[in-house]
Amino acid sequence: MQNLQSEAQYREVITGHKPVVIVFKADWCKDCHFIEPFMPEIEQSYAEDMTFYQLDRDELPELCFELGILGIPSFVVFKEGKEVVRFVSKLRKTKEEIEQFLDRAIAVTRALP
Repeated sequence: MQNLQSEAQYREVITGHKPVVIVFKADWCKDCHFIEPFMPEIEQSYAEDMTFYQLDRDELPELCFELGILGIPSFVVFKEGKEVVRFVSKLRKTKEEIEQFLDRAIAVTRALP
């Protein structure tokens, strides 16, 4: 998963026709580290339908404030520059919950004009 290190990179990657998933994380976040072992498998499984990036919330706090990213890890899907759907919860996210969210995100992005 490629790291986004600037607001300009973020703004560039979200503009494509193919849906983009941005995982908002932080180094100190235990729940972010919990998902690390299975995220490569998830990314590979969904690579045909979406592109994955990660962004450290502490490196771009102004952008995260603008986007309303409070809890982490947060998963936000963008298509053609617009937010489509997000997955945020206070609870630790399981592999199955992430896959269910991504399946829903694919259905929503396909339904868009």
